[in-house]
Amino acid sequence: MSFNNLDTLYRQVIMDHYKHPRNRGFVEGDALTVDMNNPTCGDRIQLQLKIDDGIVTDAKFEGEGCSISMSSASMMTQAVKGKQIDQALKMSKLFSQMMLGEDVDTEEFDLEDIEALQGVTKFPARIKCATLAWKAMEKGVHE
Repeated sequence: MSFNNLDTLYRQVIMDHYKHPRNRGFVEGDALTVDMNNPTCGDRIQLQLKIDDGIVTDAKFEGEGCSISMSSASMMTQAVKGKQIDQALKMSKLFSQMMLGEDVDTEEFDLEDIEALQGVTKFPARIKCATLAWKAMEKGVHE
């Protein structure tokens, strides 16, 4: 597959998550809630995580922002559901490394749709957009 075709496919995946976000809404019952924003871009997210016995059993978000931040939140909530907290944090670290343009070892985790955000590395101003939901998740599990 050529670079242009791959770039187009990645754009389609990002727009699909933006137009049809997964896990948008609120967790029923008690949940860890984290509010974060990116003042440089205007992105805002409220992330809710339900954690039982060290496992993320549910993850949802509400917010508004650019296609990168909202699609990344959609992808992140899908990725961390069912994962142990330490696994979710490892995924977040891998994602941050990927956003910084570093080579990442994806053998432990299949990043699936998340890989579509690789192109964000070409636009340094958008990295904060892509990492907002992930930073919210990190903040929530560390508090």
